[in-house]
Amino acid sequence: MKKQITAAVILAIVFFGMIGIAYGLKHISHEYTYSDYPLKYEKEISAAAKKYGVDKALIYGIIKTESNFDPDAVSGAGALGLMQFMPSTFEWLQTYYREDNNYVFEDLRDPALCIDYGVQLLSILSDMYEVEDTMLCAYNGGLGNVDEWLKNPEYSDDGKHLKVVPFPETDNYRKLVAQNKSIYKKLYFS
Repeated sequence: MKKQITAAVILAIVFFGMIGIAYGLKHISHEYTYSDYPLKYEKEISAAAKKYGVDKALIYGIIKTESNFDPDAVSGAGALGLMQFMPSTFEWLQTYYREDNNYVFEDLRDPALCIDYGVQLLSILSDMYEVEDTMLCAYNGGLGNVDEWLKNPEYSDDGKHLKVVPFPETDNYRKLVAQNKSIYKKLYFS
């Protein structure tokens, strides 16, 4: 009888200990996820999202993917800022809507400016491509490339959706942005 009580007590301790560990791991995992997916630049992102009609979770997903929220990030190819602009894209955007602005490329280190231009670009691409996945390919791989891919039956059946993305970097990029967007949606916007 004494052995049965001792065994029952040990089992209870193990059982409740496992519940405590599981709860603790869930709590740690929950905190870790939020810290990996912060809501930095919330004011700037909210303003640009409203101004250009772009989903905030998408903006966060792109910034997470492009620069991990480092406003001074510079890619190996020379892209700059939170949303990683190439000089030619930045110059094109300045003339697209804003003929009077005289920003220089280094000004993209300013989070508010970079986010505004980045979200403006997303809005333009969204109007051009309709399909978010295709738009993400254009953001990363360039409009000219995506336009050619959409015309090619090897890559697109309907001229809107890409069934194959021939640039591995762009293919991985669109998947990572979609994943990051989904995580932001689950954590903050659902």
